[in-house]
Amino acid sequence: MSLTVRSRQKTHPVDAWLLRRLSKWVLEITEPDTAKRPSGHELGVFLVGPEEMARINFSSLQHEGPTDVITFDYCEQGDAPKPGPILGDLFICPTVAEEFAGEFGTTWPEEVARYLIHGVLHLRGYDDRDAATRKAMKREENRLMEEAKKEMAEAASDLAVVRKKHIELQNAAIRAGASVSALS
Repeated sequence: MSLTVRSRQKTHPVDAWLLRRLSKWVLEITEPDTAKRPSGHELGVFLVGPEEMARINFSSLQHEGPTDVITFDYCEQGDAPKPGPILGDLFICPTVAEEFAGEFGTTWPEEVARYLIHGVLHLRGYDDRDAATRKAMKREENRLMEEAKKEMAEAASDLAVVRKKHIELQNAAIRAGASVSALS
């Protein structure tokens, strides 16, 4: 699997490790053929500022201004849920996420997670161009968001334990070094 997670904006610091873990989880959980669980994914997740998002939005969709997420699918089209490896890029704008977070009573990181899920659903063949397909996609997006909140809370807890252990080991090494130098 090739997974690139990059923040090309400076206004909203992101936890790249957690975003990468969420990306892997979404790719796995949305695979309809659980017996296969392909590893041949190639996904790019890019967090961009509003100016870059506006440029991408206009050059690819001829829409003015920044938007929340743009998905580029480089695979053949298929019906949802489309099985197999994903090949695509997601461009997400945290500044727009922050605007919508205020409107929806969420946080901008939650909105970024939602946009990541939304983009992967597009790569899995889901569509939101008409009311019926939009409703089905939104239902799946909401279901995955609820599962992701639980999954990422566990991941964040695991990360906190690892970070705490790392700090304890660093402190022990510093103390050992300090006592050795005090003896000499």
